[in-house]
Amino acid sequence: MNETLAYLKQALGNQNSPEEVRSLIHLIMKKVCRLEPHQLFLDKDKDLSDAEKAEIRLIVQRLSRQEPIQYILGETLFYGYRFRVTPAVLIPRPETEELVERIIREEKTERLQVLDIGTGSGCIAVSLARQLNQASVWAVDISEEALSVARENAKRNLAEVTFLQMDVLQAEPELPGKLDLLVSNPPYVMNGEKQAMEQNVLNYEPHQALFVSDNDPLVFYRAIADLGRRLLKEGGRLYLEINAALGKETLDVLKERQYKECQLEKDLSGKDRMIKAIR
Repeated sequence: MNETLAYLKQALGNQNSPEEVRSLIHLIMKKVCRLEPHQLFLDKDKDLSDAEKAEIRLIVQRLSRQEPIQYILGETLFYGYRFRVTPAVLIPRPETEELVERIIREEKTERLQVLDIGTGSGCIAVSLARQLNQASVWAVDISEEALSVARENAKRNLAEVTFLQMDVLQAEPELPGKLDLLVSNPPYVMNGEKQAMEQNVLNYEPHQALFVSDNDPLVFYRAIADLGRRLLKEGGRLYLEINAALGKETLDVLKERQYKECQLEKDLSGKDRMIKAIR
């Protein structure tokens, strides 16, 4: 195994920092050889099979083409849960975990009615279904491929979520009653921001879930805010992940629709990233 670890360090070191190399090696060896990080030292004289070595070389080749490790391995962790990810869904981000953490910290009432718009992998909906006390959770997405991944993630994480396929710009979900919470991380990256993005995002992640027109970057926020006016109970809460460059403009969309106590919050990087508002 020492030979394989040396190969990984050399092959991965050209494009990654030492910290990233260590993380990638841990992920690869756990996936391929089922070895935890501490076992890489304890079992350093272990012989790997030809099949394991071939699989590791294939992963390195895919990484050299800047394919995200999450897609290569087919899964990632989010809020302590393991989620399947494919190129049909965005790879969950740490800032979205921050949004989920805030909701869980603030929403202590039992049996909340919750809707997640643009669910993708289902990471928000599944995490809330597991963490909120006896909540009823619905989740919608325009992509049936994404919903297939989300349904699998709900099943593997033992979460009860009702998934619906729809375009929120064209339709409204039929729900059994008014909502307590409406949550969304919709597409918000402007096309003009593409040049500043990493190639592994541009080349592999679904553009439909990422990008909006420079001419109308808040199109989803207006639609969601309008839905919230109709679907949320009086006093219901709206939680949004937003484009850091459009914090004030997104707040204005909500204030124009008479949402109360609109709060703009920064993420751990100090960027405007979350909004909470009350119906």
